[in-house]
Amino acid sequence: MSKQSKAKRDKRKKQQPKRPINRLNAQQPVQNHAVLTNEEGQVVAAIGLQGTEWLLAIGGQTMGNADNPVPMLAMLKHLSNVQEKEGRKVNLEYSTQLQQLIDDLAADEGKTADEYLSQLVSEFEGVEGDDEADAEEAAIVADDAAAAPADAEPAPAAGDDKPQA
Repeated sequence: MSKQSKAKRDKRKKQQPKRPINRLNAQQPVQNHAVLTNEEGQVVAAIGLQGTEWLLAIGGQTMGNADNPVPMLAMLKHLSNVQEKEGRKVNLEYSTQLQQLIDDLAADEGKTADEYLSQLVSEFEGVEGDDEADAEEAAIVADDAAAAPADAEPAPAAGDDKPQA
């Protein structure tokens, strides 16, 4: 090998056009399948398909992913219902592919697509009620703690096997 072969090789590499690095896990484009828009036409939330993975985006940021988009669609439908209750006009549109998926899942359970989706949405409404109940319970516990005498020692927590000093 000559001493100049490296210089020639480097010169040849510099003259070649730049080419992108092809990665094994290259990002595929996201296809929107459900879009929740507000009164001004701005996208509030969306569900998209990237390869074989469904993505949930809220406020322009990806919030989660799943193999099944139906629970995410139920969440968007619930969000739409909440927005409408607060007096905001929103519009939820979804693709025929997503509608077909809902139809198939509903048929498996012997329901219509609307009934099936309404059942999933009602599960999200039940979660809100649980959060409110938890908040009320926490307020009661806080009130009880405030009413306890200041010189009383706190009771050890359940499952706390550490000796008290």
